Amino acid sequence: MRLLLVEDEWRLTETISEGLSRAGFVIDALDTVREAEQALSAVPYDALVLDLGLPDGDGLNLLAGLRQKQSELPVLILTARDAVEDRVAGLDGGADDYLVKPFAMTELLARIKALLRRPGAALGTILTAGSLTFDSIAREAAVAGRRLDLSRQELALLAVCRTFLR
Repeated sequence: MRLLLVEDEWRLTETISEGLSRAGFVIDALDTVREAEQALSAVPYDALVLDLGLPDGDGLNLLAGLRQKQSELPVLILTARDAVEDRVAGLDGGADDYLVKPFAMTELLARIKALLRRPGAALGTILTAGSLTFDSIAREAAVAGRRLDLSRQELALLAVCRTFLR
C-alpha cells in the first residue's frame, strides 16, 4: 500500500519512512503543501500522514482542499499541536485520526492500519486478477490457490498495483 507522508522535519521523515517501509508500506515523503497537492492529484494514495506546521502553509488548508474535492482518502494528522482545540479543529476539518508528537512508531502503525481496515479502505480486502489473489491483511499472494513465497518488496509492489486488481 502506498502512503503519502507530508512532514518537514527530515529526521522524523526518515524515521517514519523507515518504520512504515519495514511494515510493508511504500512511502512517498514530501515537505510542503504545494508538493503534496501535486502528488495527491497525480498518484492514488491509500492514506495520508499529514503534519500541520509546514514551511509553505498549514496542513489544515491541504486537508480542507481534499475534503472540498470530496476525497475520501484516509488522513492521519501527525503534529506537535497538542491542545484540545487543535485536535478538535483537525478532526472537525476532516481528519480521520490525530496523533500528537512525540509518538510511538507502533502506535502510528496501528492507527494507519486501523484507517486502512475501514469499509472501502485498502486493508481487509482480497484482490484478484485472474487466478492471482492478494490478501491485504495477511500480506499473502496465491496463484490458483497455491501460496506464493514473495519478498516484502514484491508484496509491497502487489499492494501498490491494487488498482489493477479487483
